[in-house]
Amino acid sequence: MEVFTCEGCGTALTTPLSRAAFPLYAGHIYGNGHPMPVLMDAGTYAVDEIPDRQHRPIVIAPGDAVGTLLVPERNAGFCCGLDGRDGPNLACAGCGREVATRVDDCSLWQATWLEPTAVRPVAVGPARPVADWAQLGEQRRGTPLLDLQGEWDPRWESELSVTLAHLVAAADGSPVTVPDGPLADAFRRFLAALPAGRPPKRAVLAGPGLPLPEPLPDIAVVPQHPQTAEPWPTPPGVVAAPLALGFWRHLAFHQEHPTRPTAGGLPPGVERDDPLPLHPRRPVLPLDHTFLQALERIPGIRPAWLASVRDNARALLLP
Repeated sequence: MEVFTCEGCGTALTTPLSRAAFPLYAGHIYGNGHPMPVLMDAGTYAVDEIPDRQHRPIVIAPGDAVGTLLVPERNAGFCCGLDGRDGPNLACAGCGREVATRVDDCSLWQATWLEPTAVRPVAVGPARPVADWAQLGEQRRGTPLLDLQGEWDPRWESELSVTLAHLVAAADGSPVTVPDGPLADAFRRFLAALPAGRPPKRAVLAGPGLPLPEPLPDIAVVPQHPQTAEPWPTPPGVVAAPLALGFWRHLAFHQEHPTRPTAGGLPPGVERDDPLPLHPRRPVLPLDHTFLQALERIPGIRPAWLASVRDNARALLLP
């Protein structure tokens, strides 16, 4: 566990935090005027590990920031909150040093970004134990793909974009087949836009509690560890396409919507959904900037192949 303190005076600027995986879509805009959730879970922080950046941005949940004050002249935003366009808008309450940027405007993930050169991590206790896959596999309840209003969860469309990038990279120019079910519902429409003419590759869901079938597939959509960001390990010859653990659980252990016998007015033996299932107003859409950024970060991607995917991204993401 770590607390980030002011580099200038040592004032504590956060609650005790444990490191978690960095969301690739952090900082991306979603929709137009869309109210956005908090990016990070309470009690966690993440660091952007892009190797060619001089500084590594550190992101936390806004509620985990302490010992800070808003800078009055840095409160710009489009309409619903702060967007950080003018630079750091949080100062250390101890010495006034600019230490972080709070972002909570519409269409932007709610987050507080610590200035790497203005803060210092201080250990305050042992690190949170890293859960093993057996522990993570004990829970089967997944994260719903829709919010309570029947809209796609912004995090789902973002995570789908990252996983789709891994599927496209694993396909390497071949078509990809997926079995009927939740995996097909999520990805088949986009995979159908991959070029034909080469032998197809087979992709399945696999992970803790859901072993790989025989014969082994070419690609496995597997859960990503929420702390280490590592995918569930696959055997040689099976390429892993990671998906956020909660959404992977939803696809892997999806249960049909419950039905109950009807009462009055309908014939005996007729059942209906109870409660009625939510239906999205539009198809799920990957985010092009998240998809392309995820592709760029996959090791071993050939520049010429990446350029070709960039040129044809619209046809793939909007089939």
